[in-house]
Amino acid sequence: MSILSPGLNVFSYAAKVKRPLILDGAIGDMLRNKNIPDQYLWMSYLNLKAPETVFKLHKRYVKAGADIITTNTFRSNPASFYNLKDDFVKFAKAGVELALEAAKGKNILVAASNAPAEDCYKVKRELSYKELVSNHHKHIGLLMDSGADLILNETQSHLDEIIIICEFCGKKNIPFILSLFFDENLKLLSGEKVTYAIEIIKDYAPLAIGFNCIKPSVFEKLPHKVFKACSWGMYMNCGTGSYSDEKIRSCLSPMEYLEHIKKYTPLSPSFIGGCCGSTPNHIKLIKEYFYE
Repeated sequence: MSILSPGLNVFSYAAKVKRPLILDGAIGDMLRNKNIPDQYLWMSYLNLKAPETVFKLHKRYVKAGADIITTNTFRSNPASFYNLKDDFVKFAKAGVELALEAAKGKNILVAASNAPAEDCYKVKRELSYKELVSNHHKHIGLLMDSGADLILNETQSHLDEIIIICEFCGKKNIPFILSLFFDENLKLLSGEKVTYAIEIIKDYAPLAIGFNCIKPSVFEKLPHKVFKACSWGMYMNCGTGSYSDEKIRSCLSPMEYLEHIKKYTPLSPSFIGGCCGSTPNHIKLIKEYFYE
């Protein structure tokens, strides 16, 4: 049974239970750190090549207490398959199916991950506007048709893509979160201030505006007035080194990350989870904190 019912804003549930919904933690980099061979697709390849491994990781997050689990579809989008022989459809569908199976019988939402069409940290992109539109329309539509409860648009940092996603989800009445990535100057990679982007996104009535893969030291620069203007959530980068490192190791322990989370609970986040470098142990401790 899902906490999502017809006509219900998902995150009104958070207000009802008087705590944030608990999002799961890292998926792709945890799979990568297991040294399972991946050819190109940020571990979404494993939805078909090692489905049991993906399923078991979802179940670990379920056991840790996640209210929302994220599909392993961060790189199952059409643009990632342009020069490959495989069809993105089967990898994306398998990713949603594995998460749905892990959530079966539980009061858990399945959020389908939709990443930027190209690399998340790429400032100058190669795809045309038409290709960006096609990529997001096809991927988001397929993820919803496969049974996801909502779309989690992650690590979005180019305003044109953000608007493409928001317009499509709004037109199709698709429940969605738009989660932003920004730099140390509080700007998107496309150059706009993150506060400007938030004002635009709000007009499309997302379930929430998220912030992810940002290191806590950078996130702390964001003015608190931002959090009072919209439903919002966070899942920070807990890893070491550069965002683009091949392997990401956790540098923030579950307790250290929780101490950071505590700073923001008075600002009423709708959801809290973990990004790169986080583990089921991080999520378990966050859930326990809200049940003390």
